[in-house]
Amino acid sequence: MLRTHFSKEINNPEAFKNQLLTWSQQFREVVFLDSNEYHQKYSSYDCVLAVDAFTSLKTDFHNAFEEIKQYQQQTKDWLFGYFSYDLKNDTEKLTSNNFDGLHFPDLFFFQPKKLFLLKGNQLEVHYLLMCDDEFEIDFEEIKLYSDNFVTLVYTERSRSTVEVQQRISKENYLSKVNKMLEHIQRGDIYEANFCMEFFAENAIINPLEIYQKLNAISKPPFAVFFKNNQQYLLSASPERYLKKEGNKVISQPIKGTAKRFSDAALDEKAKNDLAENPKERSENIMIVDLVRNDLSKTATKGSVEVEELCGIYSFEQVHQMISTIASNVAENRAPVDIIKSTFPMGSMTGAPKISAMNIIENLEETKRGLYSGSVGYFSPENDFDFNVVIRSILYNAQNQYLSFSVGSAITSKAVPEQEYEECLLKAKAMFEVLQ
Repeated sequence: MLRTHFSKEINNPEAFKNQLLTWSQQFREVVFLDSNEYHQKYSSYDCVLAVDAFTSLKTDFHNAFEEIKQYQQQTKDWLFGYFSYDLKNDTEKLTSNNFDGLHFPDLFFFQPKKLFLLKGNQLEVHYLLMCDDEFEIDFEEIKLYSDNFVTLVYTERSRSTVEVQQRISKENYLSKVNKMLEHIQRGDIYEANFCMEFFAENAIINPLEIYQKLNAISKPPFAVFFKNNQQYLLSASPERYLKKEGNKVISQPIKGTAKRFSDAALDEKAKNDLAENPKERSENIMIVDLVRNDLSKTATKGSVEVEELCGIYSFEQVHQMISTIASNVAENRAPVDIIKSTFPMGSMTGAPKISAMNIIENLEETKRGLYSGSVGYFSPENDFDFNVVIRSILYNAQNQYLSFSVGSAITSKAVPEQEYEECLLKAKAMFEVLQ
């Protein structure tokens, strides 16, 4: 089915972006992606909004990759949605038996009726089933959502009730990290990402307001507001999982975190210390090797290349160590096959990957679900771009369950107390916006 496609110049892109997000709340399905003008290499758009499903696919992990592959090949259109971490059970003989308070589907994608792609002051609009003057009516409606109107409407409704609890106590966390270190000493794994959940029951929040606060204090390049009826993801992710652009595939794993300081000299020292930290570098390099191996499964011969190793990037809350690995793929390679061969991402699992995922499942106490999964889109040209779902709040408004998880990479040099402090550092922004 053909889309109506046209462009429009926007006078105030930042204000329009906020108006667009607020206007989107009337729809059942919403994916809003915001780069926060963090124009790192390979960014395509400043902001993307997809709303209102024409068709959709929702499934558990059984045969999930084959189902999304067929859906993508049949529609040959823009598709927006997510892969949850537990799709690992579709690719390997693994299970997910831990507690799940959120009850999100393992996979959800939809074909939007309305799509907005903003780059600079140029807006691309793609509509399915467009009626006469539909965009003009929508555009006038979007412009009604001035900043003042947004504040008035959403402050009026925002009576948040959240009492956050910690799923794994500090004492239990330290014990579990020591067990993971025993696995490393035995040679079962070299590294694994161990996570713990913070949660709230009977939680009442305004998802849009919480997302706006989280995005404002974090300003990450892969922020997401996702809504599927009463299921929400409010994400301030700094990490790209995988992007395909023509025949090129790019992965940008993050491993290595340092606190930011208001004092410029202390902040610069923290940045330099992170760059030279042998433990953080070894974490990053192990995952780079894992990603190189994953990409080689679909790459043309000799095309896997590390474009940047252990680069340091600064965000509002933290400094991060990021590497960039790229490969080329054959033109007839199915996009979903590339994702399936690399999923779940190395930065959220460990090395060797399958052994790490088994140990993670045994030691963690919560089903990860969409946390450490991925949100993004497929384009009609068989390109795609997906983030890593970290620094994120998940919320089921129907059962009033709220959850956010944080983790760190455990290697032989890990000090359990320091890993615990790193988790709290990563959780800081979520606690702040929920207070």
